[in-house]
Order: sequence, then C-alpha cells, then structure tokens
Amino acid sequence: MRINSIINGEELKEANREMMTVRNPYNQEEVAEVVLANVDDLDQAINQGFATFHDQMKKMPAYERSDILRKTADLLEERKASFAETITKEAGKPFKHSLGEVERSIQVLRFASEHAKHISSEVIPMDAAIGGENRLGFTKREPLGVVAAITPFNFPLNLSLHKIAPAIAAGNTVIYKPAEKTPVSAYRLVKLFFEAGLPPGALHLIMGRGEVVGDPLVKHDKIHKVTFTGSLPVGRGILEKAGFKKVTLELGSNSPNIVFDDIEIGHVAADLVRGAFVFSGQVCISAQRIYVHQSIYDAFLKEYIRQTKSLAVGDPMEETTEFGPMINEEEAKRAKTWIDDAVHKGATIETGGEQKGAFLSPTIMTNVNNDMKVIAEEVFAPIVSVIPFDTEEEVVRMSNDSIYGLQAGVFTNDLNRALRVADQLEMGGVWINEISTYRQDNHPYGGVKKSGIGKEGVKYAVEDMTEVKFVGINLNEKS
Repeated sequence: MRINSIINGEELKEANREMMTVRNPYNQEEVAEVVLANVDDLDQAINQGFATFHDQMKKMPAYERSDILRKTADLLEERKASFAETITKEAGKPFKHSLGEVERSIQVLRFASEHAKHISSEVIPMDAAIGGENRLGFTKREPLGVVAAITPFNFPLNLSLHKIAPAIAAGNTVIYKPAEKTPVSAYRLVKLFFEAGLPPGALHLIMGRGEVVGDPLVKHDKIHKVTFTGSLPVGRGILEKAGFKKVTLELGSNSPNIVFDDIEIGHVAADLVRGAFVFSGQVCISAQRIYVHQSIYDAFLKEYIRQTKSLAVGDPMEETTEFGPMINEEEAKRAKTWIDDAVHKGATIETGGEQKGAFLSPTIMTNVNNDMKVIAEEVFAPIVSVIPFDTEEEVVRMSNDSIYGLQAGVFTNDLNRALRVADQLEMGGVWINEISTYRQDNHPYGGVKKSGIGKEGVKYAVEDMTEVKFVGINLNEKS
C-alpha cells in the first residue's frame, strides 16, 4: 500500500520524493509506504487552506458543518472494524483497544456535530456601567482561520479528531500533520471527511518529517492556531516558535493514583492493571505512580502482581490479547534503560522488566525514589511504581512533587477525604474512584505545570478555536 499527502483533495505526485516505510511493531511486516511532503507542499496546503477559510468555511452555515461531521461519524461507524485493524497494524495496539478508540472517535465527531449548532454568545448588560444607558452590546464567536493539528501515534484516530472535529465545527480549516509512525489511519480519515462532503481545501494532510515540515508549519504567518499533543521538549519548542498564535499543548505526565485503606483491594488492583498497562503504558495519563496506604500495602502489592502476571500477552490482532508491543524496539530499549537505572539506584523489580524486540513485559517496581527517571519523568512505557504512604498530608505532598500535573486518581469510600484530597492535588483533572487513565471526550482535559496549556474536550476546544468579537450599538437618539 502506498499513501501520499493530500492537498486540496488531490494526492501528491510521487516523482523525486523521499519515501518512508511504516512497519507493524509486532512482526515488522510492511504496512504502507509513505510519500513524504516537503516545504513547498506545505506552503501550497497552507495557502489553499487560507483561501478556503475566507471563501467557504467562514461563510458555511452551522447546520452544514454539523451535517458533514455527522456524516463522517456515520461513515466511520460503518467501517469501524476496518479502521481498528489499521490502528492495530500500524501502532501495535491490541485490536480490542483499537476498536474502543474507533468507537470513541465516532463519539467525538457526533459531539462536534452537535456543538457546531450551539456555539453561542451573550448579551452584555451595558447599563451596568456609567454612561451605558440606551446602549446594546453583544458578542459573537468567530472562527480563527487556519489551524495546524499536530498529532501523536498513541491514539492516532481519536486524538486527531479531538483537534480536527472542533476546528471544523467552529468553521476553521485544518493543516493536519499526523505522527510519522501512524500515518495510515490519518490518510483514511481525511478521505472519509471528503466522502462526507467537506470542501477539499478545508483539510490538508501533510505527511512529512518533523524536522522538515514541523518548524515551517508552526512559524507560518497564515497559521492562526497550533494544537499539539506530544512530548514536553517538542511542546516547549512549539511554544517558543509560534509567536502570537493561539496554542494548545497536551504534553506529558506521570500520573499519581492514591489508594486509601478503605477500598476493596481486588477491584482497585484490576482497575490499576488496566490503568498502567493499557497500550503498553503509552498513554500520557497512564497510572505511573501508585501510592498505597501502609496498612494495605503488602496485600495490595501481592494482588497487583498476581493480576499483572495474568495479562494476555501476544499478537495484537487476536481479540483476546490485552498487552502487545511498544511502538518500536528503540522505545522498548529506552524504557529498559530506565528500569536498569532505577535498579542500579536501589529499586526492586517485582515482576517484568524483560525486553525483547518491541516488547517490554509489564513491569512493577518498588523501593523507588525521586532521583529515578521512572518516578521523576514520563515513562510512556509499561512501567509502574508502587509506593507506601502513612498520612493524607504525606501522599498529597508526594503526588504534587512533580513538574507535571495532568490527571490523577483517588480511591476511597470517604467522600469528605476524596474531595479534600482532590482539592489539594495540583492537577488539571482528578478522578475519584477511577483510574487516572480514564478520559471521556466531553469533559475539559488538559494539564497544569509542564503538562500543557489549554483544554481539549469538544466544547472547550471549540472555545479555543474561536475569537470573541464584541459588537456595540448606540441607541440614543441623535439630534
């Protein structure tokens, strides 16, 4: 299979272009050959997107934008299994989890379709100010223009749609640069939008190396907003280069999950196995740190190890597989060096820690401390640390001792304690009696500290993809 970037609805011609091969992380079979775009292609896409914004998308009524998004959702639903298979082959994600991603993606499109019709404004009480009598004031939300959507490999469909769908709902055009490791689902998604009736100039797919097209995309004068999900170093670079553009950055985390002594151990352990090891831990809100009250620490750890060892590991295409490879061998080797470094500094591997090719076995570590990367940084791998605590104050302090603050989980049956701890945690979001890894597509999602800037979730993304314009009318009679 050979795929190309798509500009103004047309695939690029292949002559004299660099090629890249996408391989299945599980067995290294070729999934696709990708024809890479260059800076000239990028300029063409941005200029066309700018023109289409002014000629079509800015003028397109809300019901038409809504219809296009709804039809895209319907088409995706018809091809749900096929898209899930694509994600599994290019990302190595177990099929059952890929299917769940496609189902969430359908939901994102439908949320965006609904919200396109409800982008509301307000009437301002002008007479609240001295001299405001007989004046009418109201606001309008207007689309920004051209949105650059730069997306990661771990949720190649859903996280792309968290950027593209709100942008279209608001009336913007989009330059879409997917992750180099997972471009096939992106290519199929763009084709789906055009089939649903989206104007060709409203969405452009640029498949190119970050070092070639990334910086020019972020810096371009005709880009009005950059929305990015990925690593902290890349996000920091985007912030420095974007200038006065609006920016949304969804960056890293090392999410804490706090387990108090009044919970049912087996149920919470099962949740946290899923929270730590779904898609081999390659989730920014993966349960990376688990703090367990000292009184139940030994019992919890024993059960947690037992349930982790029972995970079904194997071919991601098998419907029973729960745990598959990482995105590539290089990432698995990188994570293994972090494990080895922690062990060298005194940590204990309770289970796992074995690496072969792109597979890194589910790894539970204890006796960790903050000079170890497995605690201080985002592991983005199937590695979780289990840490005892004695008091509520102590666990809040340990949880907050991080440069990150994206999402956390708190497990307790004491509602007052749950709300008290949630209020003290320095996080963009806190779940009570739910793992940090859980995300819905309609709540505000985004971090504090170095976990990012801005919020996603369709309603909140639309707000960031519009500008508020004030219109005032002087109703006083003129002589």
